[in-house]
Amino acid sequence: MSDLGDMRASDAEREQAVERLREASVEGRLTLAELTERTEAAYLARTHAELAQITADLPGGAPAPRPQPVKTPGKVKTWVVAVMGDAKRNGTWRIDQEIAAVSVMGDVTLDLRQAEVRTREVEITATCVMGDVKIIVPDGVDVELSGVTIMGDKKVQVAEAPAGQNAPVVRVKAFVLMGDVKIIGDSLADPIKRGWFAWSEWWWDRRKEVRQQFRADLRQTIDGGRQAHREIMQAHRDATREFRHVQREARRGEQEFRRQFTRDDREARRESRREGRDTWGDLRRGDDPSS
Repeated sequence: MSDLGDMRASDAEREQAVERLREASVEGRLTLAELTERTEAAYLARTHAELAQITADLPGGAPAPRPQPVKTPGKVKTWVVAVMGDAKRNGTWRIDQEIAAVSVMGDVTLDLRQAEVRTREVEITATCVMGDVKIIVPDGVDVELSGVTIMGDKKVQVAEAPAGQNAPVVRVKAFVLMGDVKIIGDSLADPIKRGWFAWSEWWWDRRKEVRQQFRADLRQTIDGGRQAHREIMQAHRDATREFRHVQREARRGEQEFRRQFTRDDREARRESRREGRDTWGDLRRGDDPSS
């Protein structure tokens, strides 16, 4: 009989492992980068043993559900402000409330990768006036960016998790006036030191397989789109040629009709003049034209 650890994991068991990882993050046991990596690994795990490796260094048993904090209009925020200067938050730091980043002719950098996130989601309000706000997150999180931009720019450059995964969420509400707000992932930032665990090797291999498959599917989709575009353009050219051919035939028919009409009109006029001359001649001779 095979070992129970080799038994295939179900989707429900993966979701339970992800929820356990979220609880560990709220308790301060995992940073945002570790939570993101382990969440992705949990969805890629195939057996009970692999799921157990991901949570082996966490307390066993599901913690009691804790009440969700009630959001009040006057809740406390963590402020990061730069006025004609620079402000950075990186390394190990704690996030247990909403973050307010303000940049006035300055630069604000928030590196969330090694932060201990004590909330279910990370909420950031970024206000930027003639400055820059850069937020660095681990690749694999879900980023929701909203707000208003006037003569500025706000954008997300993060490799987000596949659809259907319960990945960590970072919500950013940006108000930009002649400035920039950017949310970037690991691939566009300086690397950080990461731990190596028993599950890291197979997670890394499967992550590469998933990304290679994604790139292959994307390439196939692009090739299919290009082929469809070529077929559409060829059909358009064929339809244009057919339309021009029909137009030329119609023009030729119209010209032939006009020429035939002109010939018939001229012949009718000549016949009418001939009859008129014959009638006039008969009248001058005194003959009755009707006889």
